Amino acid sequence: QVTCIEVVEAYVERIKEVNPLINAVVKDRFEEALQEARQVDKLLSEGPGDDCLEEKFPLLGVPVTVKEAFSLYGMPNSSGLVNRRNVIATSDATVVSRLKQAGAIPLGVTNCSELCMWYESSNRVYGRTNNPYDLQRIVGGSSGGEGSVLAAACSVIGVGSDIGGSIRMPAFFNGVFGHKPTTGVVPNDGQFPNAHGVRTSYLCTGPMCRYAEDLEPVLRVMAGPGVSKLKLNEKVSLEKIKFHCMDHDGGSIFVSPVDKEILQAQKKVVEHLESDLGVRVQRVTIHKMKYSFQIWSAMMSSKDSEGQEAQRFTDLLGDHGKPVWPLWELMKWLVGMSSHTLPAIALGLTEKLVNLNLSGKAKLVSMGKSLQEEMEALLGPDGVLLYPSHPTIAPKHHSPICMPFNFAYTAIFNVLGLPVTQCPLGLGSEGLPLGIQLVAAAYNDHLTLAVARYLEKAFGGWVLPGKV
Repeated sequence: QVTCIEVVEAYVERIKEVNPLINAVVKDRFEEALQEARQVDKLLSEGPGDDCLEEKFPLLGVPVTVKEAFSLYGMPNSSGLVNRRNVIATSDATVVSRLKQAGAIPLGVTNCSELCMWYESSNRVYGRTNNPYDLQRIVGGSSGGEGSVLAAACSVIGVGSDIGGSIRMPAFFNGVFGHKPTTGVVPNDGQFPNAHGVRTSYLCTGPMCRYAEDLEPVLRVMAGPGVSKLKLNEKVSLEKIKFHCMDHDGGSIFVSPVDKEILQAQKKVVEHLESDLGVRVQRVTIHKMKYSFQIWSAMMSSKDSEGQEAQRFTDLLGDHGKPVWPLWELMKWLVGMSSHTLPAIALGLTEKLVNLNLSGKAKLVSMGKSLQEEMEALLGPDGVLLYPSHPTIAPKHHSPICMPFNFAYTAIFNVLGLPVTQCPLGLGSEGLPLGIQLVAAAYNDHLTLAVARYLEKAFGGWVLPGKV
């Protein structure tokens, strides 16, 4: 009904209109995108039948945005690190290349936290990204620019990555859908920093979208041949899913209690599933979840099967420059002279502490393996767990520094290797998004995606900011 050039022009205009407020797109490629849109229209006017084109280019002419940590040819690839501010990508990350080959048109790259290791998207290269529902609130991290740009209706598809919740937290705070696939299915190549050692088992690349139905086709393209490991062609009968529900992590001393509104939203989901599908949602208490942060932290810093140490964050901070001494950077930060953000400096300081208690760390790694077995046994081939995406709604800027470990609600599923879909559940009393995590056993992504589509119909999904 509309031409590709009209679609791309509409999104370009939308970005120009709202980006000065949200600061999500940090570098655009509008001219190239418009040129690519013209080529799509030319192809459609003279090309073969629609069916053939749809098979070859499933995302033909669809505008996308890409987290700046991924290589997108000709675009910056700094990951918010001042030392890398002049690094320009000379190739495309594997997932970006696959999206382009499927016909998608990248509009630009979006902001992230410094080195993708914090849940507020702010750095000394591009500044801070704001939440479209309330500019005084965070967008989450590290794929925060993607969450913000999608919520503000500036893009159709977002490319995100997730090692501790970096897809799901921004999707939650910004009221959109985000999917962390089963580990090892979608390639992580072409992003900085990439995972090394044991962390290659925890880092996931995945799609972020405004609409639940878009997750699956984008996941298919991102996964490429790896998609055969997933069961995306299997028909899901929602009435046959065994639903489990857990309201909170059991009361970790490191993490905020779950907001009443988030608990209320989860309760409504349970009631709707029971009344509409006639299923019984089983309440569960998994005691080890109380130690989510400690387990994630220990497993992230453990050696891999070949005895290789995890890469140190301070080494990443020193990329393209001298080694970074976190204590010295803290002194410089206090007088406004450091080129690093406070969360990055704090992480550099704390990573040294993790390795002080090696016997305690070994116990936590063992607990993580045992929790993984417990989760797989609980979920089995047909189970889905409902679990909060975060203990609080989108906090105000800077406040995460006071509760730095709240990301444990998403992070635990990275080290467990399970697929998780973040599903929006409308807005709360302050006009901020609510949501829920849908978790399944490994390679059962099709279950969480099907439940997300169902809950979108029941609870309305994404809500345009400023509408209420």
